[in-house]
Amino acid sequence: MRVAKFGGGCLREPDDFINIATILKEGQPESTVIVASAIYGVTDLLHNSTIFALKSEGSVSLSIANIRTRHLEIIEQAIENPSIRDRVRISIERRLQKLERLLYGVAYIGEVTESVWVLILSQGERLAVDILVGVLINQGLSAEALESEEIGLITDCVFENATVNMPKTRSNLQEHLLPLLDEDIIPVITGFFGCNDSGQPTSFGRNGSDYSAAIVAHCLNAPALDIWKDVTGFMTTDPEFTESAAPIAHLSYDEAAELSYFGAKILHPRTVEPLRGSNIEIRIRNIRDPYGFCTTILPDGFAKEDVIKSVAFSSDISVLKVRGAGVGFTSGIIGEIGNRLSGTNINIYSVITSQTCINLLVDAKDAIKSRQTLEPLIGGVIERIDVSDDVALIAIVGEGVITTKGLAARVFSAVADVGVNVEMFSAGASDVAYYFIVQQDDMEIAIRAVHRSFFEVLQ
Repeated sequence: MRVAKFGGGCLREPDDFINIATILKEGQPESTVIVASAIYGVTDLLHNSTIFALKSEGSVSLSIANIRTRHLEIIEQAIENPSIRDRVRISIERRLQKLERLLYGVAYIGEVTESVWVLILSQGERLAVDILVGVLINQGLSAEALESEEIGLITDCVFENATVNMPKTRSNLQEHLLPLLDEDIIPVITGFFGCNDSGQPTSFGRNGSDYSAAIVAHCLNAPALDIWKDVTGFMTTDPEFTESAAPIAHLSYDEAAELSYFGAKILHPRTVEPLRGSNIEIRIRNIRDPYGFCTTILPDGFAKEDVIKSVAFSSDISVLKVRGAGVGFTSGIIGEIGNRLSGTNINIYSVITSQTCINLLVDAKDAIKSRQTLEPLIGGVIERIDVSDDVALIAIVGEGVITTKGLAARVFSAVADVGVNVEMFSAGASDVAYYFIVQQDDMEIAIRAVHRSFFEVLQ
């Protein structure tokens, strides 16, 4: 048995849906559970439709028309059987009617609650699984569409970055899914969201369907989780920066998690969380080349000779500098800062402290809100708060990076040779990664320099 997750990049065109059916048929008799994302671009459409609805009731009908067109085009071209096509079309129209009511509600009230926001965004996955099931049935497979909350994928009460309640979810999913598998029916489950104990929808964040699929794989004790993308798996760095970027054959859970956390878009950063303690193999596979190269992610990794597996980066960060003569040794100050930021749902990526400054790495979109949240603390030990938003983070990831002598010197020598200044550096928080901060304008040249030092010399 396998769990297969198909992301939005695998759901762009009618032929993509048919290709998924072909992949499943060629994989028989292995039973499969599918977790599906929204059709490519639809989550953005839903996001924008909600923003437009807040501004104008008149935008709703146009938003619905655009979303309807996107889905009906796929139905018409990917489903040949008239009765199946009509059945799917009716289901899609029902969902669009509900979406329309939600958007009009937003327009009338003039605000969006967290639960309504998630409910609107989750319509993309609900629409996608209906179409995918129709295509699979049209191709001669038995499949059933399942919504996450209906089968009991239970989470905590955080709406935009929820965490699964594994004991409850395991029991629920086994109850709902195993009978279908026994009857050779393919369950097609909505990714991205679950629900809290009150039945309100909660999301795992953008690209959260990877996390959904990991939950399903763990609950069903699946030996393998296939994450299907429209690109090759993990690379030694972003190929946009250098033609010598190469695919990575094997990673550990920790390496994959750190690469994702520090900016690699291949996998949701929390995907490995539900799989800890298991022996489930994650395979990152390319739907454009189903039998070609894939990255395999295993619980335990190995250190290669040059240690570094990949150079990741993020330019979507800011550094919040909390300054004061005694901030470095004042007891409780970091806890107070953390509590205030978490109270406004702001995540701190990392903390680097000194005697006179506490440096907080936060998402760039949260920088101003972070400073405003902490401004009431100014006047005591905290003298002022500055924001650096012209910085970028570069992460060096690989088993053994912390324990290999001379590796950091080699990295910084490569960066210094191209005239780039390192503004901050952090190591030790992870056994498989460290990172440093540079100016955004220097990011690309620094990435190329490090990559050339560790990968291109050997080629």
